[in-house]
Amino acid sequence: MWKWIQAFASPQNFYTISAKIIPWMLAVFALLALVGLYWGLIVAPADYQQGDSVRIMFVHVPAAWMSLFIYVLIAVASAIGLIWQIKLAFIVAKVSAPIGAAFTFLALITGSIWGKPMWGTWWVWDARLTSELILLFLYWAYMSLNNAFDNPKTASKASAILAIVGIVNIPIIYYSVEWWNSLHQGSSIGVNKISMQIDMFVALMLISFAFKFLYAALMLMRARNEVLEREQNSGWVKALIKDN
Repeated sequence: MWKWIQAFASPQNFYTISAKIIPWMLAVFALLALVGLYWGLIVAPADYQQGDSVRIMFVHVPAAWMSLFIYVLIAVASAIGLIWQIKLAFIVAKVSAPIGAAFTFLALITGSIWGKPMWGTWWVWDARLTSELILLFLYWAYMSLNNAFDNPKTASKASAILAIVGIVNIPIIYYSVEWWNSLHQGSSIGVNKISMQIDMFVALMLISFAFKFLYAALMLMRARNEVLEREQNSGWVKALIKDN
């Protein structure tokens, strides 16, 4: 397993293997997204209190989950890069940040649209909303720091430290509805509970997994471009350019 990871961590091997993986990732995303949207918009019933407005949940909740998932992945990749000096780990972290920021922005916007009919306002300085907004600022800070240095190694290390420090915000977001009085509803899905109609849960899971495959495809595409830019003086990149 470790040998396979080491082989995949090679920029040349990564570039070759990822080209074969991306189409499959996009195909699975499209399939899951179509089935998930059908399940959420047609099969799943309207909520007895919120009516059809609850259907925005099928985008909002998976987007919010992805915002946390990608940030944790960035922090883990940053730690791997710092400890084992694996260049590809820094690349994965860097190219994941804009995607994570987009999911965070989507979660905030859809949450605001959903909150308007429920709370009577587009925004409140609720613990969950405020900590999610801070997460968006962390993404922006990470990207800004990564672009603030001419030397990619210095940029990677500086932004990696920020990502690792910023991970303290993730449990704050997750537990905010339990730690403080919150307008935001608590979690409907836990280790031993699913407090929602089963068709809603199925739609939520389908779109959640669809977003993960979308992220994987976008991350690999962006990482391939970053690898080419960083390895532009290496022999295999020159040979690739010559062959094309």
